[in-house]
Amino acid sequence: MEEKAVGLTLDEGLEIGYDKPIAAVTESIELGRGTHFLLARNGRGKTTLLKTAAGLLPAVKGSYNTRGVCKFMADDLAFDRELNATMVFQAFLPKSRRDEAQAFADRLELDTRKAFGKLSFGNRKKVGLVVSECSLRGTDVILYDEPFTGLDTPTREALLERWGETESDVLRLVSCHPDLDEMAMPSALLITDGQITRAGDGGEIWAELKKLLK
Repeated sequence: MEEKAVGLTLDEGLEIGYDKPIAAVTESIELGRGTHFLLARNGRGKTTLLKTAAGLLPAVKGSYNTRGVCKFMADDLAFDRELNATMVFQAFLPKSRRDEAQAFADRLELDTRKAFGKLSFGNRKKVGLVVSECSLRGTDVILYDEPFTGLDTPTREALLERWGETESDVLRLVSCHPDLDEMAMPSALLITDGQITRAGDGGEIWAELKKLLK
């Protein structure tokens, strides 16, 4: 069976923003399956780019193309305060993916029996990440807005490990502010000086790329 195409193309001349552009693509960018990081200082347009690619915001000018089922996960995703994670999994995931969800929750050290409203900020974040990751299929493009916020180092490492294990399955575009200077950036986009560009040759780490942000 032929594998369906999954990708995201940001065409040269694409401008993102609200009433006026805040950043533009200076040379066409083509992303395929795998994990790609979106890096910029605060207020430079990371969330705006993700929402534009997801179809939640119109482009100010220009075009882009998404191949696959596009999903956007906001930084502030929340569920009913009275539901525990197990109930959330039952509500949002097919039965065939619930064992996987529980196993991933255990890997993240998430108490799936505690009500969502009684979880810490970081553990509430984990619920959304488990639902998102365990709902993905091979035709998906997932756009993550600051998924690392509120997560401790072991959880971040577990999430990165999962992405590494499944990078050939889906396309992930992840906006983030890495804490670890040595975090590998095999594929990254930068928004700096109002320009959206592809970064480096794939061998950089965060310590090198953050020096380019303005």
